Amino acid sequence: MAVVHGAELVEIIVDGGESAKSLQRPGMEQLLALVEGKRVDAVIVAKLDRLTRSVKDLCTLLERFERRGVALISVAESLDTGSAAGRLVLNIMTAVSQWEREAIGERTRDALSHKRQRGERVGNIPFGSRLADDGEHLEPEPGEQAVLSEIRQLRRDGVTMRGIAASLNGSCYRTRRGTAWRLESVARVLNATAGR
Repeated sequence: MAVVHGAELVEIIVDGGESAKSLQRPGMEQLLALVEGKRVDAVIVAKLDRLTRSVKDLCTLLERFERRGVALISVAESLDTGSAAGRLVLNIMTAVSQWEREAIGERTRDALSHKRQRGERVGNIPFGSRLADDGEHLEPEPGEQAVLSEIRQLRRDGVTMRGIAASLNGSCYRTRRGTAWRLESVARVLNATAGR
């Protein structure tokens, strides 16, 4: 890629296994250090979505790059932010990409909500429930329902989550995994069953 653009490579950064949804990743920190240190004139990426998938983050990066006089070049999209036209096209493409991701997220949330309303299993089986014989719907799990009632009553009485864990352990209740209750496991159950 650098050869095509007549550039001299300063460094190759590979963010293997890291998601481009966030800027909080080792490769990005390394890249920004190069940009802020004015050690590069351009950042070349194979594809834009390897850099970021957020319009907001892209704008933040472009501003930082621009302040340091650094161009962003995306090979797959044939874009170069060294020109105003390149910046415009890049912003439009990223906005469409983010819209598409958010639309998929909305459709997924709607589908999961519909399944929940029908009592069908969605993801992990929440504490207090078990999979019914049909393999699709959930039904109450009596033992866990008793523990759940105890947790809710203690919480209504103003007991802290740490206190709830201690009370459950004192009553010889165990988590679904058979381990002792801790603050985190109480919080997880309360969050997962909120509104149910």
